[in-house]
Amino acid sequence: MSRIDLRKKIVELTLVKKQLTGVTARVGVVLDITGSMRNLYLNGVVQEVVERILAVASKFDDNGSLDVWVYDTEFSRLPAVTEKELGRYVFTHILNNSSIHKFGRNNEPPVMEDVIHKYTQEEKDSTPVFIIFINDGGVVRQTKKVIAEASVQPIFWQFVGIGDSDFEVLKQLDTMTGRLVDNANFIHLDRIEEVSDEELYDRLLNEFPQWLKAAKEKRII
Repeated sequence: MSRIDLRKKIVELTLVKKQLTGVTARVGVVLDITGSMRNLYLNGVVQEVVERILAVASKFDDNGSLDVWVYDTEFSRLPAVTEKELGRYVFTHILNNSSIHKFGRNNEPPVMEDVIHKYTQEEKDSTPVFIIFINDGGVVRQTKKVIAEASVQPIFWQFVGIGDSDFEVLKQLDTMTGRLVDNANFIHLDRIEEVSDEELYDRLLNEFPQWLKAAKEKRII
């Protein structure tokens, strides 16, 4: 079996464990491309992250594709990843793409607003959206306001902190008030490349089932 097929099997087992079998969701990944992420792009860690998350999208999304954004002070919405073009996705569409602004500072709200616009305006649908947001620190405080205002939308935000920053803003997501439902979660994986697929999928999908239940009760989805 190929690596992606093995990972899809692990995702399947995780979906059974989390009682998520039969759930359809649109899946996207937002990738931090600020200066401190440079080495993780160059040494293949980000490519590996994209491959691992594609396995989740393959089990949730009817078309088996993963929507992709990258951001620093600016953002780019990139072509979706599929298994056919997976191998050199990061090199081809990100590192070798001169139109992408790379390795600057953080500014999360603009890319988040674009994610919201795509799923609630351009492709308006009640199908739930599962966004995995990879960040290595320095999140601006206005991010919390965007999350709060987006709690009425069919989007769940799973933030993944990598590296050794303190992630002050992201740690506050679970205790934020003023939301229709709790629509975001944060996990910290210091060295994501050393985390097993089993642990990664278990932690990524830990709070999504609770949000699905709450969102259905509030008729968001």
